[in-house]
Amino acid sequence: MTRASKSEPKIRVIACGMIAREVLAINEQLGLGHIDLKCLPAEFHHTPHKIAPAMERAIADARAEGFEHIFAGYADCGTQGELDKVCARHGVARLSGPHCFSFYMGNRAFAEAGDEYLTTFFITDFLARHFDTFLKRPLGLDRHPELKDMYFANYTTALYLAQTDDPELDRRARQAAEFLGLEYERRVTGYGDLAVELADLAKEPAQ
Repeated sequence: MTRASKSEPKIRVIACGMIAREVLAINEQLGLGHIDLKCLPAEFHHTPHKIAPAMERAIADARAEGFEHIFAGYADCGTQGELDKVCARHGVARLSGPHCFSFYMGNRAFAEAGDEYLTTFFITDFLARHFDTFLKRPLGLDRHPELKDMYFANYTTALYLAQTDDPELDRRARQAAEFLGLEYERRVTGYGDLAVELADLAKEPAQ
């Protein structure tokens, strides 16, 4: 892997807060010293209509700070194409795929699976770590557990896509699946296409 030189221009990566830890870990592991990370709130996962406007502002801020090279650390993530419109206006590339579950699994593998995951609830390291504060409490499941049937009636399986092989996160993910009443499965994916696309930034910076 070609490492960035000290003189290489910095690339501003504007990423979802849900993948901040992963971006930093990849940056450290691969020696991608050219990445400058800026995160938008992870809570936008619940309100995806806020992602595109926030990205537009963040890109403008990055340009004002002097960044010529900018990369959107988001898949579509429920924006229904609105994020792509913002990126196209500003000449900014984004992560490939419909959502983080796809790029962690590998976008090609996810696409080839077709409808296999229609009844699957995905858990990542982030969600395993923050299940109570990011999902259980915001959905009111801590106060009204009967709402689980409303939110998760169409799911049968909780699939933990593990970025790291961490027994504590495995325990938390399994506990989350049990709380939701779903069959638990675990698959160690690592960082998937996220690592590939961040590494590619060193070869050909985003325009």
